[in-house]
Amino acid sequence: MPDTTTSPDPAPTGATTRSSTASAEWFERAHRVTPGGVNSPVRAFNAVGGTPRFMVSGRGAWLTDVDGHDYVDLICSWGPMLLGHAHPEVQAAVQDAVTRGTSYGTPSRSEVELAEEIVARTPVDQVRLVSSGTEATMSAIRLARGFTGRDVVVKFAGCYHGHVDSLLAEAGSGLATHAVAGTPGVPAASVEATLVLPYNDRAAVERVFAERGSEIACLVTEASPGNMGVVPPEPGFNQFLAETCARHGALFVSDEVMTGFRVSRQGQWGLDGAHEGWRPDLMTFGKVMGGGFPAAAFGGRADVMGMLSPQGPVYQAGTLSGNPIATTAGLTTLRLATDEVYAHVDAAATTLSTAVGEALDRAGVPHLVQHDGSMFSVFFAPRVDRVVDFAGASSQDTSVFRAFFHAMLDRGVYLPPSAFESWFLSAAHDDHALQHVIDALPAAAEAAAQACEGARP
Repeated sequence: MPDTTTSPDPAPTGATTRSSTASAEWFERAHRVTPGGVNSPVRAFNAVGGTPRFMVSGRGAWLTDVDGHDYVDLICSWGPMLLGHAHPEVQAAVQDAVTRGTSYGTPSRSEVELAEEIVARTPVDQVRLVSSGTEATMSAIRLARGFTGRDVVVKFAGCYHGHVDSLLAEAGSGLATHAVAGTPGVPAASVEATLVLPYNDRAAVERVFAERGSEIACLVTEASPGNMGVVPPEPGFNQFLAETCARHGALFVSDEVMTGFRVSRQGQWGLDGAHEGWRPDLMTFGKVMGGGFPAAAFGGRADVMGMLSPQGPVYQAGTLSGNPIATTAGLTTLRLATDEVYAHVDAAATTLSTAVGEALDRAGVPHLVQHDGSMFSVFFAPRVDRVVDFAGASSQDTSVFRAFFHAMLDRGVYLPPSAFESWFLSAAHDDHALQHVIDALPAAAEAAAQACEGARP
């Protein structure tokens, strides 16, 4: 495991509601200059209520807010911080890179090295670096349309691929959190060429390709969805998608912005595709590969990528693409993401998810814990044995999650402020951090149980 920083000594897990006075003051200031007071909707706590915490630092597995409270972080910046916050080797590499300048607007060595690292770990032949996951999927869709000469895109309900106009229909993440089916500002024409299917539904995929296969440019899916909660693909489902696309001349686009380099050294593809013997035509990456900086990528087959400008006619560009600071952070993170790191994160996730399930069982709270590698989430859904799609994920009682979330927050544990998101751990989540979370669980489970009672007619 990589070196970690010293864990703080937070308030005891039996503490009552923590003061959020300073956070409330900052939130009020933010509202004056930023819509909703945040720069990404789920951060506003609208789904759980209360005051969002404004953070001033992160060290290892911990965050510290402006009121001076420490929290075990189970968001990890929504996935990127595989090594934990402020990893000393990543910091040192970034500080060294900064001394040489922050942006060149020219090719640089670190962007080539990062691309080489991605190609070495995944089935792609070439990659193009960009600045966000949204930009990666947007560019991949454009490239698929340019390569095939077709317009129609197939996606799955509950899968989130960034805020690309054509992909916001029935998306997960913040749209699911706020119960929004789409969004104003997206012209009807932008989504007319998007077909939305239930996830894990082979029959629906077969029907739409039988009816419109000659029009479909690509099918895009999260390699393993984590934006409606963790809803893994059924065994062989990704292979089925790849084969179906190939039969109809469409491209299979696997979105690994979240799972890439997190659930394994090779991402989700390393958990299924590498063993089943197929590969996507295009893949998108982000989060871990940026090491906490704005960086993402899309890549794929050499003949498809060869359609990109300046080699081909499909245009795509970005002023800060391949930024030397971001690529240095990402490259250093990937080089430090050893088998030992993945084994530790997997073990920590197993320990914690098991403890969550046991605490909720003891409190009599109906729930389901689902995993994909080290990613997991809890569905507060009665009488559900398995969640396989967005409809199942949407059946959960979010009021129960709300009670559970605040009980954990009051005891120094920072969960995703949405019932429709994955929980993330890092290599810095040591025994002390895990025990702090485990100690907070009984009271949180009891709060969830009381919310269940209140929800009954």
